[in-house]
Amino acid sequence: MKLLLYSVIILIGTSCSSDKDNYIPIENVNLEFTVPSNFPKPTYKMALNPPTEKGFELGKKLFYDGRLASDGVVSCGFCHIQDFAFTHHTHIVSHGVNGALGTRNAQPLHNMAFMKEFTWDGATMHLDLQPIIPITAAVEMNETFNSILQKLEEQPEYVKLFAEAFEDQKINTDNLLKALSQFMVMMVSANSKYDKIERNEGSVFTKEEEAGFELFKTKCASCHQGTLFTDQSYRNNGLPIDSLYNDIGRKRVTGLAEDIYKFKVPSLRNIELTFPYMHDGRLKTLSDVLDHYSNGIENSETLDPILKQNDTLGISMTPQEKQYIISFLKTLTDDDFLNDNRFSEF
Repeated sequence: MKLLLYSVIILIGTSCSSDKDNYIPIENVNLEFTVPSNFPKPTYKMALNPPTEKGFELGKKLFYDGRLASDGVVSCGFCHIQDFAFTHHTHIVSHGVNGALGTRNAQPLHNMAFMKEFTWDGATMHLDLQPIIPITAAVEMNETFNSILQKLEEQPEYVKLFAEAFEDQKINTDNLLKALSQFMVMMVSANSKYDKIERNEGSVFTKEEEAGFELFKTKCASCHQGTLFTDQSYRNNGLPIDSLYNDIGRKRVTGLAEDIYKFKVPSLRNIELTFPYMHDGRLKTLSDVLDHYSNGIENSETLDPILKQNDTLGISMTPQEKQYIISFLKTLTDDDFLNDNRFSEF
């Protein structure tokens, strides 16, 4: 399915009227956003912010620009590195300005056009608003939008890019956030071995992968559902309470006691490369993750019922079954996405 696209003609300009005469009209062509045939409909309202060539270019430049942080160094791309499916391997939790430590592991960035809510606790329901959280967080980018806009207005290249990307030609918060979204919504990861098999494009599972897929469907898919490999719910998955962070999870957003220690079920796409795992990066390997689910579950009042059946904690898995499941999970790695130059910094 393809979304209806529109071509628009806008004037390149700046916030200074004296500079507008220096520019000539240019065509800002819409980018084609194609929904993969095995994917659901996007949740992001493309008609309200259709990705364009110039908007995408601006969003990409902003994504990798340290000017969005108070120290001029920590960009969005600092914690979201393409080689690792836009996560950060060397950091268990996010690292911000002046070496400040956050409390949560940087989440991968892909297929955000299909997500209903964002961050580990669902603190925002719209992709356009999500960057506000890391940009303004003291332990992440620690910056204000007024300061960012002032810095951008001092850069002729940004004056030109904003004018090319948006009809009102303004450097403002709304356009900045929309440009970042135009870059991020195009980050569709849908060409893994699993996808090619699901779409009958000629690939086939090995015996181990096939065995792992069958096990996955019975032991994992109740939470990691569908093509996105997440039901986008919030669950307490039985992690022992971390005395260092004592992160209360979804309760921080809702204030409800029933949401304590619940975190969003992550997508498993590119999971081979998005370690360390869990909201606080406490588990290093996929083997560690499966070991947790088989014999590391800690009981609590909000523990997900799926992990407590007949008074038995966890999910029964043999060492061999775990290896099969890991073999299947590796079929979710999308090398085309990881090497797509459209999203690379250089």
